[in-house]
Amino acid sequence: MALGTKNRLHETGVACKAHLREQHGDMPELVAEFITEIEGSGADQDLTAWNRFSDLRRDRAGMLQRVEEAFQAWLTGS
Repeated sequence: MALGTKNRLHETGVACKAHLREQHGDMPELVAEFITEIEGSGADQDLTAWNRFSDLRRDRAGMLQRVEEAFQAWLTGS
């Protein structure tokens, strides 16, 4: 995997987590649990898992909207 690809995947994860923490600062435990569910933990942690919310156009607004929708669905148990 090229360095540019790794950086892009890392930036996607950072942006998604920052968005969730900013938008839902009143429930940090739930945000942390959702992040762990997406990434995994320990030896099974996959920081590139956030890439599922991006698309070929790399539309940041669309990506954050998909993260938000996934978080809301996770909250309601859907």
